[in-house]
Amino acid sequence: MERDRYKEAGVDIEAGARLVDRIGPAVAATRRPEVLGGLGHFGAMWAIPAGKFKDLVLVSGTDGVGTKVKVAQAAGRHETIGIDLVAMCVNDVVCAGAEPFYFLDYYACGKLDEIVAADVIKGIAEGCRLAGCALVGGETAEMPGVYAEGVYDLAGFCVGGVERSEILDGSGVRLGMKLVGLTSSGLHSNGYSLARKVIFEELGLGLDDPFPGTDHTVADELLTPTRIYVQSVLRVVRDHAVGALCHITGGGFVENLPRILPASAAVTIDRSAWELPPIFRVLQEQGGLSGSDMVRTFNCGIGMVLLVDPEQTEAACDLLEALGEEPVVIGEVVRRDGEDGPQVLFP
Repeated sequence: MERDRYKEAGVDIEAGARLVDRIGPAVAATRRPEVLGGLGHFGAMWAIPAGKFKDLVLVSGTDGVGTKVKVAQAAGRHETIGIDLVAMCVNDVVCAGAEPFYFLDYYACGKLDEIVAADVIKGIAEGCRLAGCALVGGETAEMPGVYAEGVYDLAGFCVGGVERSEILDGSGVRLGMKLVGLTSSGLHSNGYSLARKVIFEELGLGLDDPFPGTDHTVADELLTPTRIYVQSVLRVVRDHAVGALCHITGGGFVENLPRILPASAAVTIDRSAWELPPIFRVLQEQGGLSGSDMVRTFNCGIGMVLLVDPEQTEAACDLLEALGEEPVVIGEVVRRDGEDGPQVLFP
C-alpha cells in the first residue's frame, strides 16, 4: 500500500472530505434562493434578485470569537461556538441597516477531528438560520505545528446589503432620541481574557463548579451563545424612526457608542435602568473591577442599542417585546460639552 506522506506529516485530506459530507445537511438548511451552486466550488456565488433593489450597497463584516474558543475546547462543548461566530459578524453588519445575505467561515486546527469540526460548523449553520443568511462556503485548514492537537480557531465573514437611501450611518441621530437597549445573553464573545483570569485564576472556579448567583455551571454561563438581533432589529428599523444602531461588542459602551454619534452629540446612560446579570456582578464585585473597567470591556447586559425618535420609542419597544426581545430605555442623546467632551456619560 502506498504511503500517504501528507497524512504522515499531520494533514488528513480524506478527513476533510468526510467533514464536508457531515455538514452538508446543516449547510443546505441555510440556503436562500439567491445562492447559485453549492459546496465545493472555488468561489461562492450570489445572484442579486432582479427588481428587488434600486440602489443596493453591500455591507461586509468579519470577526472571530476571541478566547471564548478556549472555554469551548476546555469544556469539550463545541455545539454553540459557531453561533457566536455568526453573531459577531451579523450583529455588526445589521448596524448599517443591512440585511445579512451570506456567510463564510474559516476553521483552523492542528489535527482535524471530524466530529468536533462538524459540531462547530453545525453551530455556524444554526447561527446563519437565526440571522436569515445563507452559509455559502468556508475553509478548513489543518496546520500541525501552528496549532496543537485539540486546538482550533475560528473566523467568519458576512456580506449583506441595504438600499443607499436607508443606510444607518449616524447622520440621522438627533438630540432627544432615546437609547433602547436590548438585553444580552451574558458576555457574548467579548472580554473573555479578563473574565477567564478573574473566574479561573483569581476566584479558583472550575468549569463544572456552580456559577455564583445562578443555578447552572461555570461552563454553562461562559458558553451561553451570543444573541443574534438581526431579525427583530430589521423589523423595527423598517417600521419606526431609528437614527442609528450600535452593537455593544469589544470596548463596551465607551468605545462603541461614539462610533455612531455626530461629533456634536453625546449620550447619557442610566445604569440603574436595568439589572446587572449575575456574571457581570461576579466579575465586578468578586473580581474587584471598577465601573470604568466594566463599561469599557463588557456589554454589562445590553448587547445592542437602538437610537429611536422619542415619539416612537414606546411603539418600538412594544414591537421588540412582541418579537421576543427585552427592550429597556437606558438613556438619551444630548449635546456634547465642547469638542473634547466625553461622548458617553454615566450621570
